[in-house]
Amino acid sequence: MKYVSTRGGMALQGFSDILLEGLAPDGGLAIPQECPQVSAAMLESWRALPYHALAAEVLGLFASDIERADLQAMTRAAYCKEAFKTEAIVPLKPLGNGLSLLCVSEGPTLAFKDMAMQFLGQVFPYVLRKRNTTLNILGATSGDTGSAAEYAMRGKDAVAVFMLSPHGRMSAFQRAQMYSLQDANIHNIAVKGVFDEAQDVVKALASDLPFKARYRLGAVNSINWARIAAQVVYYFHGWLRATTGSGQEVSFSVPSGNFGNILAGHIARMMGLPIRRLVLATNENNVLEEFFRTGIYRPRAAAQTYATSSPSMDISRASNFERFVFDLVGRDPVRVAGLWRELSGNGHFDLSAYLPEFERKYGFVAGYSTHQDRLNTIRAVQEKDGVLIDPHTADGVKVAAQYVEPGIPMLVLETALPAKFSEVIQQALGVPAPVPVGLENLESLPQKVTVLPCDVASVRAYITEHASV
Repeated sequence: MKYVSTRGGMALQGFSDILLEGLAPDGGLAIPQECPQVSAAMLESWRALPYHALAAEVLGLFASDIERADLQAMTRAAYCKEAFKTEAIVPLKPLGNGLSLLCVSEGPTLAFKDMAMQFLGQVFPYVLRKRNTTLNILGATSGDTGSAAEYAMRGKDAVAVFMLSPHGRMSAFQRAQMYSLQDANIHNIAVKGVFDEAQDVVKALASDLPFKARYRLGAVNSINWARIAAQVVYYFHGWLRATTGSGQEVSFSVPSGNFGNILAGHIARMMGLPIRRLVLATNENNVLEEFFRTGIYRPRAAAQTYATSSPSMDISRASNFERFVFDLVGRDPVRVAGLWRELSGNGHFDLSAYLPEFERKYGFVAGYSTHQDRLNTIRAVQEKDGVLIDPHTADGVKVAAQYVEPGIPMLVLETALPAKFSEVIQQALGVPAPVPVGLENLESLPQKVTVLPCDVASVRAYITEHASV
């Protein structure tokens, strides 16, 4: 398996190469040269596998340059009961009205980002040891990526993490999870801006090739293909748990901000997994919903990016969207590069000519949810099903309800556990969310964070001073 860039300016590379690179040298994103295919017979042979073994099978299709025995050892270490509190790793929880929750938030930081990050916490040190080098991970988070990455990488040899977060725009629990870490290799940087601006800083530094090489910068945001590959696994797991025979279709509803989570579903569908629909759910920052409704991609400026009660999706420029556009335009890198130049110059591009293909060819439909919608949904699910969900998952449930079909299981991807957004739960139910055992005093712990202006020069100077080189 070799990888190309969505913009055509990268020589063919292997999985281990793109793992350490993050953003491609031409500013594009790494994508498999050809999507691996899975047959019905392969799917049936995986039906009884535990999650870690299924992960080794699926990831083995993308990481052909890693010895299978080593990959199996890494997935066994990543997906264990000690980290995920359940033998199932990803339980399936039925709700009413034809819906079920795919519980991908059982990991150490209570968010779906753990599903990929626990694997990255194994594979990064493995590859770095093989190459006798070090890595400085630079990322931006809207709330959950940061803590998942830091918990996976804390104390790891040869890896340091520099994580940008939007100052004052995460929940108190999210801030405490990240900023309470005292490990020497973890650097929290709160920048005075929104997530999109923080992400722009990361991309600018990743595009500065001499600086990137000098300080060996890598990525754990979903621009890193290994993140997407690891997330593909739970779509296969969900399908295997929700069906009884080959060929049966399943739909997935996915709360989406940066497009990485639902892109993994797109990849699974392209691989041959029988997915009927991929239901994209957004909050009031509905740039992606607008695209799938109109065919026009029009990211918003920071001032027009709303602070909402599902803050991890307060994103207006979705980094992973480029990978889907690459498929949409026939995997034409020249066309993709031209579209992003157009986006830079005009603030939008128009692919409405492809509107008929969004659902017919790729299974995509979309909707959005408001603050009142998510309060109503949290309340309704608690009252009818006895299940407490977080506000992002509520967005997924609300939008999913519009697309339930008889005989087609609808799996809503859980985004996080409610404890991370207790303020919203309090609004919806009149009582705060219960805090998991062992985390009762998290918000009272000392916090270590550096506040910086949201600009390239300030972050560059901080990395220069603190990087492991």
